[in-house]
Amino acid sequence: MVFKMNPDLKKERENASFDPEKITNFLYGGQESVKRKRELESLALNDPDYQHEDLNFMSREQQYETQLKKGILMVTKMKELKITNAQDQLFYTSAVLVSDVHPMSVHTRMFLPTLYGQATEQQKEKWLKLAENYAIIGTYAQTEIGHGTFVRGLETTATYDPKTQEFILNTPTLSASKWWPGGLGKTSNYVVLMAQLYIYGKSYGIHPFMLQIRSLEDHKPLPGVTVGDIGPKFGYGVMDNGFLSLNNVRVPRENMLMKYSRVEPDGTYVRPPSTKLAYGTMVQVRAGIVMFSGMNLAKAVTIATRYSCVRRQSEMKPGHPEPQVLDYVTQQYKLFPYLAAAYAFWLTGQTMMSVYMTSSSQISKGDISVLPELHALSAGLKALSSSMANVGMEECRLACGGHGYSHASGLPRLYTNATPASTAEGEHVVLLLQTARYLMKSYNQSLQGEKLAGSVAYLSGVQPVPAAGRTRNMLDLGALCDAFRHRATRIVGEAAAQLKSEMQGGKDQADAWNASSVDLTKAATAHSQYFVVKTFAERLTDSRLDSSISAVLTRLCQLHALHGLVTNSGDFLEDGYLTGADIHQARRHINALMAKLRPDAVALVDAFDFPDGILNSILGRYDGNVYQHLLEWAKASPLNKTDVHQSYHKYLKPFLEANRAKL
Repeated sequence: MVFKMNPDLKKERENASFDPEKITNFLYGGQESVKRKRELESLALNDPDYQHEDLNFMSREQQYETQLKKGILMVTKMKELKITNAQDQLFYTSAVLVSDVHPMSVHTRMFLPTLYGQATEQQKEKWLKLAENYAIIGTYAQTEIGHGTFVRGLETTATYDPKTQEFILNTPTLSASKWWPGGLGKTSNYVVLMAQLYIYGKSYGIHPFMLQIRSLEDHKPLPGVTVGDIGPKFGYGVMDNGFLSLNNVRVPRENMLMKYSRVEPDGTYVRPPSTKLAYGTMVQVRAGIVMFSGMNLAKAVTIATRYSCVRRQSEMKPGHPEPQVLDYVTQQYKLFPYLAAAYAFWLTGQTMMSVYMTSSSQISKGDISVLPELHALSAGLKALSSSMANVGMEECRLACGGHGYSHASGLPRLYTNATPASTAEGEHVVLLLQTARYLMKSYNQSLQGEKLAGSVAYLSGVQPVPAAGRTRNMLDLGALCDAFRHRATRIVGEAAAQLKSEMQGGKDQADAWNASSVDLTKAATAHSQYFVVKTFAERLTDSRLDSSISAVLTRLCQLHALHGLVTNSGDFLEDGYLTGADIHQARRHINALMAKLRPDAVALVDAFDFPDGILNSILGRYDGNVYQHLLEWAKASPLNKTDVHQSYHKYLKPFLEANRAKL
């Protein structure tokens, strides 16, 4: 059956002030890139081999099997179709997997990059061809049941035996058991194992080891290896996150990945030129999370915005037709700040990835001077973007009312699959503290007269505090960036003063740091928010933007900055930088901006260019025909395969008959 466009959505699109295609080209890097994206998405979405029953109607075991089969098909077809470019692979796999992953995802995301980044040329010759061609499947085993973010505290041991030139691998305690690696439970036959290196009784810290855990013949665990799935989780039902225990498992000396540090046959340890060399891959992964947080938030806002235009509710004026839910200003206030945030993090993620790619060549040559800043910046942005995306996706679900609670909306699955980003690759508070450590070091350098560069350049010099009552234009992006910069400078300075005060009061460095940690996380957040606002504003100076899309994107940038300013108004008022009148003006501007953005809301989410197959939401359908498809989806539920469920005959019928007999 062919459905016509919902008339309300049709009208929304006709009344937009700009062509969404122009913003799509801006978001994806140009017209040719968008064309290629759509070709690859169409190829995947129209491939009958990828079609299957809704995962929400499957058991966990069925979900795992379905996605494993799909993942294998996807890898095979990408090879056949010669889809080798990283961006092309992202477009294609996103269309195949929608908001899910497949059990071999960590092989691509972590196992292979670790081999590329930390194996010697000889080790690459031994394992890389096998791994790239999926002759072996690996995962990355770092997190333990008792330790996660605190990597130095890992308990898994690798003890060198110089007599046999082997490492003896053990998980000596229950809490040392590896826990959480994706693909470990049932899929992988190899792992990169992160373990404490011991030589002649001395610890040399955490190092990576290549370890085969399952037979290549029958896939059974090898001697000394206990491995399995950790059970159901909040989301990611398709992924076999696993546990791993090791009992005196021996591997050759050559199985330690030795690009940066190595152990000689006699047990001599050769240190790496820097302990920070392994940060490169971490920075890349975290920059990716910033971008994906923006994209996931964009999907949620797309669903909620379209549905808010289709859904009509209550009476705004007695006797008048029910208005579109998006006409209520309270609904706009729920959604539009997250629409702006989605654009902000999308563009910031791209900028962060571009900075990393520019720096990666000098990192690969051993010049790691840029790494501390990249590490600090990516950590703070990852923490900020993932936590805001979590809050935003839940707000979008709530904005969809009761139907948002249904898996048909796509929002529960999107949320539960995206929310691990706040914890994976670094718990968000711990990451903020890592950013804060770099900020404290930079701030102290500025006090000593050193000129700072990059994202912390603004900490150099003293920021003047304007006299109270100064009039400023709260829509001016320069003034807004200045406000966020001033706030970040002040909060970083106050955190440094608090830290110093705690130490002067008699606390040692560690206790002083803990006592100041709330101030420090606040400083890292302010620094990261300033970077996002500044980056958003800078991206709008792109000469390729024509006036129509420049105008609407400027409104989004203004809204993002003003909403952040009003939400944290105390920070801007505290030292008199802004006045109560400024905050009042900002609130009025937010209302005015929402009114201006209202006619463009659907066009702005259309510009994200998520086809229905990727959005995977009945509420967010492009054609807006929600109710018909909602009923069809419900009828497809396994519970509706028969008019009378078998449990009626087993339980309900005898219960009813027994009760009737008593009457």
